[in-house]
Amino acid sequence: MPLPILLADDDQDICLLIKDYLEISGYYVLVANNGLVALELLDSYLPHLVISDIKMPQVDGYQLIKQIRQKPQFRLLPVIFLTEFNSTKERIKGYQNGCDVYLPKPFEIEELGAVVKNLLERSMLFQANKHYAAAKNEELIIEYTSLALSNREQEVLKLISKGLSNIEIGQRLFLSPKTVEKYVSSLLRKAESNNRAELVRFALEHHLIR
Repeated sequence: MPLPILLADDDQDICLLIKDYLEISGYYVLVANNGLVALELLDSYLPHLVISDIKMPQVDGYQLIKQIRQKPQFRLLPVIFLTEFNSTKERIKGYQNGCDVYLPKPFEIEELGAVVKNLLERSMLFQANKHYAAAKNEELIIEYTSLALSNREQEVLKLISKGLSNIEIGQRLFLSPKTVEKYVSSLLRKAESNNRAELVRFALEHHLIR
């Protein structure tokens, strides 16, 4: 399925030019003639990139990008400002408001296409790495939470996390200090920890205790 791109500009000729070029390049382009419509399309279609003019009726480009960045799911959404404003002051304002690329009009359509391609590739790579890291972390959590801890080991671990000594643990669980030491040694071995502090840190990081 083609990646959706949101284009917000009140100039119909520019919209037609960009839409035709990007769709020939394999993208799906949603067009809004002002920022208000763009926000409605944003929530409905979840585009992968936004191209926006700054000067638009109702909601301008600055307001649009501000509202985009307020939505957690769109904080890293690539945004290109395509505008007739070309002063250094305006470019700085654009970047301060959160745009990724600032292209002045008139522009070369091939340059816009190259910028779009580059931003989308970087965004897709970032998302892929993010999903991979999340999956690996989930695998680690599953791996560690599935450690074969007996009920007694879980009880000992919980009391260790509260800072109790072996003697105190033994008193709580009606075990001899020697038996408690065996449980502690077993926990250290399973968690590959060198001491009780590392064991507690390991247990907290991998949701073995709360």
